[in-house]
Formats: sequence, C-alpha cells, structure tokens
Amino acid sequence: MKPITQSEAAKLSTANLYGLRKEAFIAFTGAERDTQDQRDALAAMASIENELKRRGPTL
Repeated sequence: MKPITQSEAAKLSTANLYGLRKEAFIAFTGAERDTQDQRDALAAMASIENELKRRGPTL
C-alpha cells in the first residue's frame, strides 16, 4: 500500500476513508515486520485518522 497524503485523504468521502483505513490495517498486519511496506501502511493509517479527526464526529 502506498502512503496517502493529507491532501489525498481530504478529497475522499468519509465512507471511502473508512474502507481505505481497513485496507491499510490489513496491509500493515500482513506486511513483514520492520519493512517499508509496513511503514507505508502505518503512514496511510495515520493520514486517514488525521483526516477523520479533522472532520469531526458524524451521525
């Protein structure tokens, strides 16, 4: 999984972000430990989480 920038995350819908977060988590847990793939997935999750926090709670 490639890292996602904040600007890329901002362009996605909230539903898409939740789906992408799931994909990033699966990529993170499936990657070899201490590899670039694992770091990229972690960076993607962080960007997604930051964008979701910026948007605030939704009902």
